[in-house]
Amino acid sequence: MTDFIPRVQASEAAQALIAQLRRQHGELLFYQSHGCCAGSAPMCFAVHELQLNAGDRQLGHVCGVPVYASESQCEYLAGLQMTLDVAPGNSGSFGLEDGSGQHFVAHLRLWTDDEVPHLAPITPLPAPD
Repeated sequence: MTDFIPRVQASEAAQALIAQLRRQHGELLFYQSHGCCAGSAPMCFAVHELQLNAGDRQLGHVCGVPVYASESQCEYLAGLQMTLDVAPGNSGSFGLEDGSGQHFVAHLRLWTDDEVPHLAPITPLPAPD
């Protein structure tokens, strides 16, 4: 079995906020938005709060929490590693972290040529039953 390089990772501060939100809200998911009022930002939701659609893709997991984005956003992000982090202040987004005094941010870096062949796949959502 091949060990893939994860496309998404989380800083210690993000891991702590994820754990806090999980204790408060249960099962979570992240959605990497791509514009409108929140700009391009990772937003955290309870799984029942956001309905994913056939055009969404899974970029990976952080702390056991799936990270999704639209297909077009995934095309952009395919060449970049995303590190979820936190910054002080409320973002005014719809994410669960809003009101906590912190918000999630994404730091991006280009993959090296050596890393590209070893990247974890971006996966489509399973077909509905």
